[in-house]
Amino acid sequence: SLQPRPLKPRVLLWADLSYADMEEVEAAQTTEELQRALGRALALQLSRPSDSILADMYLYAVLFCRERQFNREQTSVLVSIVRALHLANTGTPLNNMEYCFNYFTELVLCHCVRRPPFSIDLFSPEQATQITEYLVNTYFRHYALYKYTFTPQVRLDLSLTYCGMPGLTLRWPGTDEEKETATEVLESTAHDEEIKDTEVDHTGPTPWAELSQIVQRELSSEVRRVQTVLEQQLRESTQRLDSRLSSVETRRDKKKTPLSKRKTNEN
Repeated sequence: SLQPRPLKPRVLLWADLSYADMEEVEAAQTTEELQRALGRALALQLSRPSDSILADMYLYAVLFCRERQFNREQTSVLVSIVRALHLANTGTPLNNMEYCFNYFTELVLCHCVRRPPFSIDLFSPEQATQITEYLVNTYFRHYALYKYTFTPQVRLDLSLTYCGMPGLTLRWPGTDEEKETATEVLESTAHDEEIKDTEVDHTGPTPWAELSQIVQRELSSEVRRVQTVLEQQLRESTQRLDSRLSSVETRRDKKKTPLSKRKTNEN
């Protein structure tokens, strides 16, 4: 199924980076040492391009935590939130940006309010806002690129079975063995029923060439329609996400405005 099962937010303390892993991460002095430490802790093969991208993603998350002076627990949780968000995004090739954003905000809230065992008060409201802004400006801005890189390609597998021709099944695209088997059935059927004077025209297009033409012709219009619908949904999701981001930035700016200045503006 292309649609993944719904994910339930939960507390992620020490979920991916243990206390011992965080000691090794904190001991890293250079970017290379930090990347290797994260690679060992998260079982990443840095020689693989996809794992190298993930290593950079976690690396910048840790650097963000260092810049904001987050402690070990907070850093471990943020890396796990980033990882959970990425798994939610790449769990389906379909557009689920709005779902991922809602899931991400719920994960952050799970670490802002003390309600054990459902949530803990690990981040302050200001830190939660900083985390939201960071991931919006990094991961969500490149959401489509992560989706394209880490989700499998959707492949069409079409099978046609013809009435009156037992044993004949055309698959698109088909393997060489399937093509050879079906060709034998076609030749046998043509001979038995004396189609075209019992002669099979080998110079004409093969069944797979004809089938490919039929599939491409019938699917082209449907693909264009689906592409238009998906692009519209993506634009709507992006607009809703931008609206939410604007509200977050507005609340942040209000918090930064001095009380005396606000009173002056109100007067």
